[in-house]
Amino acid sequence: MPELPEVEVVRAGLAPAVTGATVAAVVVDDARALTRHAAGVADFCARLTGRRMLGAARRGKFLWFPLAPDGEGAPEAVLGHLGMSGQMLLRAAGADRERHERVRLSLDHPLHGELDLVFADQRTFGSLAVDALVPTDDGEPAGRGTLDPLLPAQARHIARDPLDPAFRDRAFVAAVSRTRSAIKRVLLDQGVVSGIGNIYADEALWSARLHPETPSDAISSRRAGRLLAEVRAVLERALAEGGTSFDAQYVNVNGQAGYFAHSLNAYGRGGRPCPRCGRPIERIAFTNRASHFCPRCQRMPEAG
Repeated sequence: MPELPEVEVVRAGLAPAVTGATVAAVVVDDARALTRHAAGVADFCARLTGRRMLGAARRGKFLWFPLAPDGEGAPEAVLGHLGMSGQMLLRAAGADRERHERVRLSLDHPLHGELDLVFADQRTFGSLAVDALVPTDDGEPAGRGTLDPLLPAQARHIARDPLDPAFRDRAFVAAVSRTRSAIKRVLLDQGVVSGIGNIYADEALWSARLHPETPSDAISSRRAGRLLAEVRAVLERALAEGGTSFDAQYVNVNGQAGYFAHSLNAYGRGGRPCPRCGRPIERIAFTNRASHFCPRCQRMPEAG
């Protein structure tokens, strides 16, 4: 699943193309791509056609494109979530249909002219919607790429991500200390900290020398702060390298893969030597996924 670095790469690539662009036409080939838009295909097309996009914003794994006001209605945005395999691709106007294409927006940009924004999704877990914008709880800008304290209603439940200037470190450290849940579960809880998935949780825990099953309340405030610093460092490195691509499912807006997979220290390296100590990385079951860690560098603390 695309995580924060991958979604941010997509957002940054889309921003110049969508900011100021008018949606000239909307074609929905698969209604499953609009599961977040409860009113259906016809309503989605009607509410979007002719609207002008004002930018591209992101919080965690959610993307949205604020829309210019339409009469006296509430502020709205096009909300997108890439799910497991969603892609947002920029193509020349009228370009051939993409494999797994679900939705195509024909845009008219004042500087770049006509172009198409294609939403493709092999596994159909991603979705688009026209959603109302609501005020942020703290009055701060809603996320990366926007200065407005407004975010889509469907994304209101998720926390800020670690690269957001308004993220509160003390709140994260407090959340770690008040639960006995395994620390990896805390990192994956989008209500505590958003944007982190299996890949970057494993990488940050390896960097911080923490076993993924360590009870959170056994972690000192200082060590929780260090973990947060490692989370940020891993996300920044992945972002600089265009994200992580293990197959063709994640690509940027031009169809290019990221290359952070070559820099991974733990995730996906089961049985291979730990880059730090040489002990084989272990792979253990974690819900319907897996955790990867070094049994020497990331020892489980003793009970008590």
